[in-house]
Formats: sequence, C-alpha cells, structure tokens
Amino acid sequence: MEQGGRNLSAVLRKAGELVVENTTIPQPAKHEVQLRMKAVGICGSDVHYWEHGQCGRFVVTSPMILGHEASGIVSAVGEAVTTLAVGDRVAIEPGIPCYFCSFCKEGRYNLCVDMKFNATPPVDGSLRQFYCHPANLCFKLPDHVSCEEGALLEPLAVAVHSCRRGNVQLGSRVLICGAGPIGLVCLLTAKAMGAEKVVITDILNSRLEVAKKLGADVTVLADIKDPQRMAEKINSACSWLPDVTIECSGAAPSLQSAVFATRPGGNIVTVGRGPRNVEVPIADASSREIDIKGVFRYVNCYPTALQMVASGLVDVKPLISHRFPLTESVKAFETAKSGADSAIKVIIECG
Repeated sequence: MEQGGRNLSAVLRKAGELVVENTTIPQPAKHEVQLRMKAVGICGSDVHYWEHGQCGRFVVTSPMILGHEASGIVSAVGEAVTTLAVGDRVAIEPGIPCYFCSFCKEGRYNLCVDMKFNATPPVDGSLRQFYCHPANLCFKLPDHVSCEEGALLEPLAVAVHSCRRGNVQLGSRVLICGAGPIGLVCLLTAKAMGAEKVVITDILNSRLEVAKKLGADVTVLADIKDPQRMAEKINSACSWLPDVTIECSGAAPSLQSAVFATRPGGNIVTVGRGPRNVEVPIADASSREIDIKGVFRYVNCYPTALQMVASGLVDVKPLISHRFPLTESVKAFETAKSGADSAIKVIIECG
C-alpha cells in the first residue's frame, strides 16, 4: 500500500538526469517498518548510475530512486513486527535476499540471484524522506551512535567482508590499493582485526594524507605506470611483504601490481570495480601460490560493523567530508564525482 503526501526523493530518470521530486509515501507490509530517512551516503555505484546509466552488469532502464548507504527513524511498523518500535533509530542493510535458494541456505545470501538490493536496477533505493524495509534487516543503533555513523555501516560492512575474505588476522601485514572511501574503511577494519602493519597506495597525495591520519603505517604514491616497477616501489617502502592485498581502486595496473607486490602464499582480494576484462599476470600468481578472491557486497557483516563502531574500535566520523540537504542532491553528487574540496564521503541529510 502507498499513500499520498510529501516524500521528496532523488530520482535518476536516465543517465545524467537526476531530479528531486515528490513520490508516494509507502506503507509497511506485515514484516516491514516505515522509516523516516535521516542520513544517506553517496556510494561510487550511485555516481556510476548517475553518470553512465549502469554499473557493471546492472543497467538503468527506467527511473530509479538512488541511495543504499542509509539510516533512519522508525515511523510505523507492520503488524507482525515485534523487534522494533516507532522512534527507534536504525541502520539499514540494503539487500533483501530470497531466503530459500541454495546460496541463502548456505549462509552466502550476498550471492542470491533473486537479491533485491537498494538502488540496483530495477529496485528503488532509500534516498528519500520515507522508505519501507524488512524489520529483520534494520539494526537498532545505540544512543551514542549517530545516524550518520549508521549510514556508514554499509561501506564498513564491505570492509569487514573484504578483510574476512583475505583472512586478515592478528599480526597480518596488509597492502590496500586505493585510498578512497572503501580503501579507508578497509584500513580501519584491518587495523581493528589485528593487522600489524598496513601500507596504502593512491594516485592522490591528499588521500594518502587522510590515510596516514587514520592509522596507515606506510603510504605510497601510485605514480609509476609499469605494474612491476610500482610493486617494487611499494615493497621498497616497507621492510616487509604484504600477506594480504585488498585492491579497492578497480584500476587494472593496480591489480597487476598487487600480484607482484604480494608475498608468496598470500591473498589478493578484489573489491574495486573496473573494466570487465582485465589482463592479470596469472602465471606469476600461480607460481607463487597467490590466491585471488572476489568480493561482492557482504554477508552477515552488519552486526560486526555495528559493534566495531559502538565499541569505539572503529571511528568512521572522520570519513565524512561533506553534508548536503536532500534538496541539493544534484550538488552532492557533483561533489562526490569531482572530489572537489578534498571530498571523501558525502552525506545527504533527508530529515
């Protein structure tokens, strides 16, 4: 059921055309809660949809509301909801699996082929004033955790899953390629999981400065085009070889450098999304028994991400560089795209 009323929403009509317009206010189904949205972060995928009308294999074919890094306040509950009440502040895990396929039953629901993920065509996202979501995928925030921090649990969950896939543990030595928002939360998460040393690369010195402030032990400017020579630069900057490399840039030369830089027997985790086909020195990876693992979103990571923030183990607040009201969503997207004024994470305030 939906009802009329004011529900300003950031709607992507087609590539390059983002508008803020009124949509209907949805009413919660039996197992859902209605949320008065508070904070929504802009993700790289949101920018891709806005710029190109697609992100990887997902293509926008009809108008779609953007946004999936989100938090809100419960404003109504479905008749079967007992775990949440009106007024509760929650972080929203944006993917709704089918719960019945083999992947869901195996506990890898992020691979569910029937997943309905916010702001992934044709599913609308949560960048609006009111939105409904299954109650079991809404995580109540403690009083001392802000709604902005709640919104950032989404990229933090990506980092938790990435570090788990790479087997980051106490004493690990980690290389992170790319110091954008995902690379930075991977830095925070790797440290929280016990990594002894973390080196991070980027093409921008300004981002490396942020990484240093957030705890990176070594920062390396990625200014060499040849992947093997770039790997040598990374290794020479450290007195150690990385056990785990988390590739967050999506750039083909970065992935190639990761193969040459990673310690024999180590893991490479591919988080960044770049070209569909990438040339990789697979013979070098194979002969040195380097495992290359993919990452797709996250699975069972929100509780861990929330605990990390709530306990103070991870502080995501320094990542927030810009805030815009919902009515200025286009300006917010332009800032996120250009990186103007040293933008890292742009938050849109929906309240």
